[in-house]
Amino acid sequence: MNIKNQTRFASMMGSISLVLLLAACASPAIKEAGEMGRVGRYEEGLDRLKQALADDPDNRELRVATFKLQDEAVSALSHQAMLARSAGKPDEVAQLLKRMEAVAPQHPRTASLRLEVERTKRLEHMMSDAQQAFDNKAYEPAEATLRALVAEDGSNRRAKELLARIDDLRAQQTRRQSTVTLGASQKPITLEFHEAPIKNVFEALARAANINFVFDKDVRGDAKVTLFLKNTTVDEAMRVILGTQQMGYKLLNDNTVMVFPATQQKQRDLLDTVTRTFYLTNADTKQAQALIRTVAKTRDVFADDRLNMIVVRDTPEVVRMIERLIQGLDIPDPEVMLDLEVIEVSSKALDQIGISWPDTVNYGVPDATSPVTLSAPVSSYMHAYITNPLAIATLKSTRGATNILANPKIRARNREKAKVLLGEKLPVFTTTSTANVGVSASVSYLDVGLKLEVEPQVQLDNDVTVKLALEVSSVTDKVIGPQGSLAYQIGTREATTTLRLKDGETQILAGLINDNESRSSAGVPGLHELPIAGHLFGTTTDSKDKTEVVLLVTPHIVRNVVQPASAVSLMPSGTETQPGSVSMSLRDEATASGASSGVAVQGGARANGVSAPSKPTAPQSINEVRVTGPEEVMPGSAFQVMVRNPKAQALSVNVMIDTNHVEVVGQNMQSASSVSVSVPPQGMVPVMLRAKTGAAGLETNIHLDVPSEALIVKIRNPADPDQASDAGAMNTDGEKDKEEAEPGAQPR
Repeated sequence: MNIKNQTRFASMMGSISLVLLLAACASPAIKEAGEMGRVGRYEEGLDRLKQALADDPDNRELRVATFKLQDEAVSALSHQAMLARSAGKPDEVAQLLKRMEAVAPQHPRTASLRLEVERTKRLEHMMSDAQQAFDNKAYEPAEATLRALVAEDGSNRRAKELLARIDDLRAQQTRRQSTVTLGASQKPITLEFHEAPIKNVFEALARAANINFVFDKDVRGDAKVTLFLKNTTVDEAMRVILGTQQMGYKLLNDNTVMVFPATQQKQRDLLDTVTRTFYLTNADTKQAQALIRTVAKTRDVFADDRLNMIVVRDTPEVVRMIERLIQGLDIPDPEVMLDLEVIEVSSKALDQIGISWPDTVNYGVPDATSPVTLSAPVSSYMHAYITNPLAIATLKSTRGATNILANPKIRARNREKAKVLLGEKLPVFTTTSTANVGVSASVSYLDVGLKLEVEPQVQLDNDVTVKLALEVSSVTDKVIGPQGSLAYQIGTREATTTLRLKDGETQILAGLINDNESRSSAGVPGLHELPIAGHLFGTTTDSKDKTEVVLLVTPHIVRNVVQPASAVSLMPSGTETQPGSVSMSLRDEATASGASSGVAVQGGARANGVSAPSKPTAPQSINEVRVTGPEEVMPGSAFQVMVRNPKAQALSVNVMIDTNHVEVVGQNMQSASSVSVSVPPQGMVPVMLRAKTGAAGLETNIHLDVPSEALIVKIRNPADPDQASDAGAMNTDGEKDKEEAEPGAQPR
């Protein structure tokens, strides 16, 4: 052991001896307080140290032990308080705070916990006030208190749940307000007025139908009204009166109506609006925004490309129309699996036959490699000679065949290009000379081989239109450019076409043939051209090279367009100036009556009367299996009908058609009179049909082999000019109208 290590060892032993000496000389109070702190009795330990410190105020060890025990007590108690607060035990937290205040009232952790306890009590009081306001149905004060609470304590689960309940109640209230209807809207009534003031007409209508009317200050009460309505409903009569007088209305409840001038400013001031957020799955936000602004005339539209989201603010009627527009736009794109098979067949044939003779005769000194000096006699060393051997007989025949096969399968979306390259990329160097700089070289790559581009488009009748571009290229020669740059001579064969194929149909594209034939002959002039004997005086070479590319294309539809119900029916959309408003068209007498008794009003005075009795039409139950589709189609056009199954069990049914009028679209299905489909629970399945050209002007019946309402489809007659004008007013799908009509709809 050297002197340095001996010194270190002596110092360490001295420190240990000092610690042992201090422990031996330590006060018994310190030892007792330490034992109490280890078992959590911090208060008793501190009291013991304070008593000892009072007896010996100058004892530094007692003072240090007191501070140390205070820190240990505060750390342990604050940790327990944090666990109790996380477990939701406020009483336990309060008790721990009292202990910390008794141990170290001025400690920063004690002050922090004191503020936290006061904050918790205040938030708990706010939560209690919000819950009480919610129970008393004072939702607005409750919401204000809860939002302030959540802003201060974002992890308060109770406050967030109560806020969610308030939002749900507000959404329900908004839905009720947007679909409120007059209680007497279907009550039959007869009105007969001639040049009567409009307020008198509404007064008579109010008395007859027990409806309250509130008039805006700008409504002209002296406007004259002349109308004669028989056996119509209160709702229809009110819409006709308001529509002819350029007035709008707003339902305040089920028997109170506010009437106001139908100006844009009044509509913006009085009509309620709702906000709806649409998260698009397939459609583009810019297209959806353009659709909403063009069709629904909505100005308050916001599009977020990041979330693929659209936010719309408008009246409930317009928002319902936008929902159907988005439903028809946001559908998945069709997809096609293209089964491609490319075959390149090449064959080579080479025939060489004949005898090759020397084509030169030399006269001189054989095998001389240096200049020769002529001397007599010349014949002694100058001779005529030819190359050895004298003749070469050639009998050669070469045959070769090559088949190159590629079978790629590509899945492509509708109207999007897919590319296939089978080959290699050849580098092409390009040099550039710049003054005072030098020469720089760059490289680019050239695609050589088989390149195929396809762009499918899926049709509704399960046909696939394919735009196809095929290019077959190969290197035929290399070209050396300036400064050693290299280029290639490329031979190319291209074909571009557009095909329309059925699902699973295979089309063969052939004829890309490259056929080269050559014949050459070399030998003794004149003699090698002799028939048959010419082979003795020369060599004949015959070469044949032939290459053909064949392409087979087979499309398989993975997913086609599934048209929503709104795409095959006419959707009421209001007027040009008021999109979404309810039509003023009156229903027929049977539908309008709705009851056997009614009220007749003449000249503004109420009189007892009876409307024409009729039986209301029973709507089809929405829980029944049904088939829906378009009301009118053009002859020769394909259309889609939907088989709907609202039940909780899967269903297998047959769609029955009249083969004299329509036919099924599909392979070997044109003569079928029925189509078997399996419909999943609460789902729908499309069936593609085509109207026959000889059935123009007729109606056809499409129904299921189970009890259900039949679908009547009219095949339009292109030669009838009245068909185009009447098509917009016809709607034979009564069940669809009743499903899609919104009760209590208002004009904008």
